[in-house]
Amino acid sequence: MDVRLGFFSFTEITDPGAHRAYNEWHQLDHLPEQYVIPGIRYGERWVATPQCRAAWAVAGELLAPAHYVTLYLMGEPVHETLAAFGALAVDLHRADRFFEPRRACLAGPFEVAGRAAAPRVRVSASVVPTRPNRGVYVIVEEGAGPPAPGCLEALVAVPGVAGAWGFAAAPALAAPVTDPTEHRVTVAWLDEAPLEVAPSLGELATDGTCFAGPLSFAGAFESITPWSWDWFG
Repeated sequence: MDVRLGFFSFTEITDPGAHRAYNEWHQLDHLPEQYVIPGIRYGERWVATPQCRAAWAVAGELLAPAHYVTLYLMGEPVHETLAAFGALAVDLHRADRFFEPRRACLAGPFEVAGRAAAPRVRVSASVVPTRPNRGVYVIVEEGAGPPAPGCLEALVAVPGVAGAWGFAAAPALAAPVTDPTEHRVTVAWLDEAPLEVAPSLGELATDGTCFAGPLSFAGAFESITPWSWDWFG
């Protein structure tokens, strides 16, 4: 895929009783509507179940409240895509099709800065995000620029990791909710149970051999099955 950007949103649901309503809105209405935008290549959202949250290796003040992470992959024309992305949000607000009891802990565009795939999965690194997954492991570092050399290769060497992408902040492309210039994001797609893979990835994220910058976050999220939204019930 000709993906240049990943637009991330780490989201907190501010009403504890609204998780089912949020998932119904996002999965059945909001996320599908993004595909009217020509530059949107793919979108997916994952949940930090209570079990995932308890196993997070790092949860700094910025991202500790997040219950979900959403990633939209965008290709050319990126400027027009981001403009249409923002305009669609305004239109949905006006149509009373936006979910209010939510807060973006960190949101904005990040440039794709690296891709890797585990040899066993056979598919190319470019299409790993479209491959079915059981969840993701997300590492958020403080600092600009791409992940350090070798980080993605180290991640895909861990059993249960199908592939990994690195993202560097792209603040010039759009005004973010929270300034991403101070962060870079690494995502590992998992094809084994996230809680089984998380200990190895948490050790890799925090031992200082690969992700040497200060960490804002390191932890797993699970994939979401439509209509199975009872994790917080």
